[in-house]
Amino acid sequence: MSTTYDVREGADPTAGVTAAVEAVRRGELVVLPTDTVYGLAADAFSPAAVALLLETKGRGKDMPVPVLVGSWRTLDGLADEVGPAARALVEAFWPGGLTLVVKQAPSLVWDLGETRGTVAVRMPLEPAALAVLEQTGPLAVSSANRSGLPAALDCAEAARQLGTAVPVYLDGGTVTGGTASTIVDLTGEVPHLLRAGAVGEDALREVVPDLVGLP
Repeated sequence: MSTTYDVREGADPTAGVTAAVEAVRRGELVVLPTDTVYGLAADAFSPAAVALLLETKGRGKDMPVPVLVGSWRTLDGLADEVGPAARALVEAFWPGGLTLVVKQAPSLVWDLGETRGTVAVRMPLEPAALAVLEQTGPLAVSSANRSGLPAALDCAEAARQLGTAVPVYLDGGTVTGGTASTIVDLTGEVPHLLRAGAVGEDALREVVPDLVGLP
């Protein structure tokens, strides 16, 4: 059985946020709105919960799951090193539609898939998501859709695709972004653009002029 909670602007999100936090702590899945598309979320530090997320999406471990955080400061605990380029990009574009790939801290014990020692991190610009993250800590989050189908832009579409595999849905209305986040790889000597998305390449270059663009 699934329950949908209204967290749209003007609604009281308390019940929905509480239900989502409790579900995450039980190792269950949650669908929540972000500023790009709807996300399917699980406890990033629970291998069983992340495995359930991948199974529900119909996706393999060869496509590692990104992580959402609720604070800039969390990146310091997840990354082996947060260099000047990462700091500048975070200051310019977080919270927002920019995902940063960094080398993960060696002390981290989790299983997000075949990450090869890296982690993709983003801080979303969405009040309900941030409220959940504030209480749960980092969440493994992928787009709320079955693999190969379009990402859900509203809660009803996410529920149609994922059904009762997800016990808690947070309905934030139709997302206004609708474009996946831009991904920048910071694991090398210079930043590399891995995926074009919500943050444009020109805007990125204003912050990191040495960015290597897409082929």
